Amino acid sequence: MRDFASCYNEHAVKVSDSSCSGTGNASSARDPSVQRSVTCFYRTKLQSTRGEFLVRVTWSNSLVGQGFSLGVEEDLRSRPQHVPNKPVHDGGATTSLQIRKKKGSRSFVSGDSAVEVYWDISSARYDAGPEPVGGFYVAVVVDGELGLRLGDMSVAHVNTLTADFSLIGRKEQVVGSNVYSTRSRFGDGGRDHEIQIQCRGEGRDARESELCVCVDKKKVVHVRRLRWNFRGNQTIFVDGVAVDMMWDVHDWWFSDAAPGCAAFMFRARGALESRLWLEEEAASKDEQQGGGKSSGFSLLIHAFKTPWQ
Repeated sequence: MRDFASCYNEHAVKVSDSSCSGTGNASSARDPSVQRSVTCFYRTKLQSTRGEFLVRVTWSNSLVGQGFSLGVEEDLRSRPQHVPNKPVHDGGATTSLQIRKKKGSRSFVSGDSAVEVYWDISSARYDAGPEPVGGFYVAVVVDGELGLRLGDMSVAHVNTLTADFSLIGRKEQVVGSNVYSTRSRFGDGGRDHEIQIQCRGEGRDARESELCVCVDKKKVVHVRRLRWNFRGNQTIFVDGVAVDMMWDVHDWWFSDAAPGCAAFMFRARGALESRLWLEEEAASKDEQQGGGKSSGFSLLIHAFKTPWQ
């Protein structure tokens, strides 16, 4: 069976300008579904070597409270051909660090690079999810250069340093019922948008089943008869950016094993993907010379049923 990203039925999708109804006006804090973990993926570029690193930060809830883990991996495709004192290996190595204290620092080696992590979440403020919204900081230093800085608190070790990084992806794991709301932005300089996903009806015998996706309370995707259209995709536009929305609700509807899972992906197209084919060759050269990436931001949501559903 093909994966949901490559399997679609464009005739099953209806795009409407109508507003969401029912629970569409509820905030994420009131929705029946809640976040269990949030993983953010950052691309950071070092000014000294022009090398790029991928940093993964996962915020999660546990029995002892909120916490996070962190992983660092070098993107060897971006490494210059000749970097002094940097041996070249066949592939990038990922080192994951589980943070158990509320405040502290850790040093470790990832691949060929020395990594230092400084953090303080002892006074962090949270909304409904596991990701802090203020009162914290996380700083990642790679080979003596600041690569990532999160939060609104000052960091004594890196106050005078600036980091060149961008958020390239986000993954949310949620548990609950048929309605989920979150917020995300899809383009550089764009604003946050409220995204609501609602499924109605379930099971093999459901006659009236549908999937409704709203952005800022405007219905952008409406799929009926999920018994046949449980996988698909549709292109929407947000802030002038083309966003491919893909869904796979097969296991949520039909799996006998608990808990059933549904997957939703929002992938903003990069600048290169949005250009006309006549401009692709020149644009590709510009991207390579400038060290830019053609891929856009991606939001992936994994939704699990509660055991009693």
